[in-house]
Amino acid sequence: DSVPSNTTRFQVNVITESHESCVAADDNTDPPHYEETSFGGEAPNRLRISVRPGNQERYDNFLQNGATAKTDASFHAYDSHPNTYYLQTFGHNTLDAVPKIEYYRNTGSISGPKVNRPSLLEIHEQLAKNVAVTPGSADRVANGDGMPGDEQTENKEEEDTGGAVKFGWVKGVLVRCMLNIWGVMLFIRLSWIVGEAGIGLGVIIIGLSVVVTTLTGISMSAICTNGVVRGGGAYYLISRSLGPEFGGSIGLIFAFANAVAVAMYVVGFAETVVDLLKESDSMMVDPVNDIRIIGAITVVILLGISVAGMEWEAKAQVILLIILLIAIANFFIGTVIPSNNEKRSRGFFNYQASIFAENFGPSFTKGEGFFSVFAIFFPAATGILAGANISGDLEDPQDAIPRGTMLAIFITTVAYIGVAICVGACVVRDATGSMNDTIISEMNCNGSAACGLGYDFSRCRHEPCQYGLMNNFQVMSMVSGFGPLITAGIFSATLSSALASLVSAPKVFQALCKDNIYKALQFFAKGYGKNNEPLRGYFLTFVIAMAFILIAELNTIAPIISNFFLASYALINFSCFHASYAKSPGWRPAYGIYNMWVSLFGAVLCCAVMFVINWWAAVITYVIEFFLYVYVTYKKPDVNWGSSTQALSYVSALDNALELTTVEDHVKNFRPQCIVLTGAPMTRPALLDITHAFTKNSGLCICCEVFVGPRKLCVKEMNSGMVKKQAWLIKNKLKAFYAAVAADCFRDGVRSLLQASGLGRMKPNTLVIGYKKNWREAPLTEIENYVGIIHDAFDFEIGVVIVRISQGFDISQVLQVQEELERLEQERLALEATIKDNECEEGSGGLRGLFKKAGKLNITKPAPKKSGSINTIQSVHVGEFNQKLVEASTQFKKKQGKGTIDVWWLFDDGGLTLLIPYILTIRKKWKDCKLRIYVGGKVNRIEEEKIAMASLLSKFRIKFAEIHIIGDINVKPNKESWKVFEEMIEPYRLHESCKDLTTAEKLKRETPWKITDAALEGVKEKSYRQVRLNELLQEQSRAANLIVLSLPVARKGSVSDLLYMAWLEILTKNLPPVLLVRGNHKNVLTFYS
Repeated sequence: DSVPSNTTRFQVNVITESHESCVAADDNTDPPHYEETSFGGEAPNRLRISVRPGNQERYDNFLQNGATAKTDASFHAYDSHPNTYYLQTFGHNTLDAVPKIEYYRNTGSISGPKVNRPSLLEIHEQLAKNVAVTPGSADRVANGDGMPGDEQTENKEEEDTGGAVKFGWVKGVLVRCMLNIWGVMLFIRLSWIVGEAGIGLGVIIIGLSVVVTTLTGISMSAICTNGVVRGGGAYYLISRSLGPEFGGSIGLIFAFANAVAVAMYVVGFAETVVDLLKESDSMMVDPVNDIRIIGAITVVILLGISVAGMEWEAKAQVILLIILLIAIANFFIGTVIPSNNEKRSRGFFNYQASIFAENFGPSFTKGEGFFSVFAIFFPAATGILAGANISGDLEDPQDAIPRGTMLAIFITTVAYIGVAICVGACVVRDATGSMNDTIISEMNCNGSAACGLGYDFSRCRHEPCQYGLMNNFQVMSMVSGFGPLITAGIFSATLSSALASLVSAPKVFQALCKDNIYKALQFFAKGYGKNNEPLRGYFLTFVIAMAFILIAELNTIAPIISNFFLASYALINFSCFHASYAKSPGWRPAYGIYNMWVSLFGAVLCCAVMFVINWWAAVITYVIEFFLYVYVTYKKPDVNWGSSTQALSYVSALDNALELTTVEDHVKNFRPQCIVLTGAPMTRPALLDITHAFTKNSGLCICCEVFVGPRKLCVKEMNSGMVKKQAWLIKNKLKAFYAAVAADCFRDGVRSLLQASGLGRMKPNTLVIGYKKNWREAPLTEIENYVGIIHDAFDFEIGVVIVRISQGFDISQVLQVQEELERLEQERLALEATIKDNECEEGSGGLRGLFKKAGKLNITKPAPKKSGSINTIQSVHVGEFNQKLVEASTQFKKKQGKGTIDVWWLFDDGGLTLLIPYILTIRKKWKDCKLRIYVGGKVNRIEEEKIAMASLLSKFRIKFAEIHIIGDINVKPNKESWKVFEEMIEPYRLHESCKDLTTAEKLKRETPWKITDAALEGVKEKSYRQVRLNELLQEQSRAANLIVLSLPVARKGSVSDLLYMAWLEILTKNLPPVLLVRGNHKNVLTFYS
């Protein structure tokens, strides 16, 4: 990658701060010894700048005023190449790109285009081939403009956001949160709370509520600063952190809660208006219907403001906030205005130490307590998500949400505590409202604060009074300087909260629908206008709000809505804890003021508060959330957001895998862990199905494929198919992994898989391969590889299972035909559509226009493929499909009827030959099959050996239907069967005994793979046994559903590969599906507890 030094390049070994320092550098005789790096080769001096003749002036300008060299794209003084050709990426002429934000964006990002950096393969291949790079392309790539030929894809779902209205942290978050937190509770219930709980406990109640909201705000700040936040508010934060299951469940109920909250706030506004109508005797119908009428009109007006656009809604919020601030200021001003006799009779005496002292402690009335009062106040502290809910409309959500939310919590908390202390220091708990209840000099004072101030309200102890903190909800209006401003404040608080909820619900709901978690709700995902406004969501929210206003049973549903909000807070806190606990490197929030245990405490606190507010509402909330969670989990939406649930799953799996390594394997915990040589999993489904039948939910299953050929092509093909093939396994609900290797030959690849597959204790112990049905036509190297991998497995002490079915396993040809059919069908439909469009057009150019459109659709003749493959669909008729092959490929997917699994346990291999069929019988598809056990024995001891085997099986706790002792295994096969075997091996025999010694030796050298007479004679008894076993299998197990048979082992160097294949062929010929099994001769069964 280095570039030779030349006079057109400059070299800098030390960056100097000024032009004068160049001279000082030359005079330094003992410089520090640093490792030098240059742009153009070795340099004898610490600083050398090569300048072309005539360029000295440009160099002087470059270093004027002591400025250091800048590598921006606008300056290059030392070469004729354009821009920063030699300054990009440390001055190298390379495709390597410097770090830029464009490389890290998602496709279709609204914040800017995504640019694809050069892939590692391209960088690596360019260097390896030493391909010359043109200055233009290198410069463009280094500048982040994309690679030559790259096309930047655009996200079709994102709307054009040009000209969209975006809000800063003040108008977008601070204003909304303050308006939502300052609800109607501030004006009509806070005084009652102070009367019941006292100033001390009242401040504690406010403080406890603020603790919940502050912890939630901190957790939310941490989450939203851990990456770009888009629209969806609480739903977006929770779903991207905990995954679609939690996000989908809480998102739906959170959107619904906001929609119903619109009705609650509007009803609160309507009730205040109706009270005013009562005072002026201007009722329209009756109180209930008047509330419905006013509420309906109000919702329609609010809907109009919302539909008009976020800009109008934001302006309305600012106006409402100003009114609210004036109302609050009006109250504080009123507390210092001297009270008159009327207000005194109603309990207001300005600031009095005696009143403060009297009201400091609690005075709970019957049925009230700390938690009941807390439950009434807590909803007033909520509303902290108002800003986050419009996260998609914020300029910088990562900065705006933490800053605006936390400041809003602080300001509103100060206001709540200030109002509570002021009202508690000015107004007594009970007052009659009668100006005649003054104390004259001869009356005894009862010791109350009012008594000390000249009023006797003692009769309030025996009869109800209408005034004072405990009795009058309009205390703030009475105390304020101008009462109607408090009414205006109530209007402002209710309308602003209603407006915020009316905006929040559709925004959250739209984000939920866009993610397509609930497919039935996709209709509401569409947005309109430059701000992508969810108009459909607005109207749905309007319908829900109107329905609840007309029902007018909000007191019943209010606790449930409060619990819905609290459930959202709990999950936000838990999300922060979970992300921290998962220890994912991707969890790097810029907001550092958080602690995962504090977040967990916040989540627990939210759950506790849910039960404090209303236990049955909390139960309903949990039930609904659990139901939605189960539904989303069952549907398994196709999304991947890198949630902390995934991160924790990885950590748990890693911890468990490491924990396994600390414990020695025990025979009781043995399970088949299989490497299955399926190739591409979809090409040999039957082989995978039978293996999956005894590994599902109990053992490891790895589908393996070996790519043989030129390394570059193999690696490219292998990498491109990894995800697709694993996805096929998941789609077909096969609990297996896919692994692939590229190798020079098949055997080397399998050898690598046998040695390197698995992790810790989760390493394969069994190799499963399909029987090589075409071994007689296959090249000799393929047979050597096939038998060689069996030898390799035994060398690595790995068991072997060879599966044979009559039709074979490979259905790749059928899949190819199906793909060709699908492709041609798509082309036919496209052509028909084009013809139809062409017929509808007039004067479109006739046939030329048609062919032009067809060309755009790529309707061309398929390119011819290599020999041995299907060229076109015309060569294969649909009816000519190998139906038997297709049926055979699915035979193990079906439920096996009543029948038998015949186990020919001829050799003790540790028990694997017995364990695999036992596992099959406990599977749903094989449970109707009974085990029949066949073992070899002596003719004169059949009953004794049957009893011994039955005893062994009972100790192993393996149920069986029959036991057969075969005493005539070693009997010679009949002549016909032996003749078939001899004819099978005849083409591969050397027959050296019929030739002279010289000729025989020559043949051995030229064809070492052939079966010699000596080798055949040496294993003649074994050959007899294989032929005889096939006869017995034909007699005993021809009707079995499955045969499990001990696999014969060929000694290396003694049995030729072709002879071994002949053994396997004659042994399993003309039989039902056969599993040839050989364990690694280590116990896999035990009768000890």
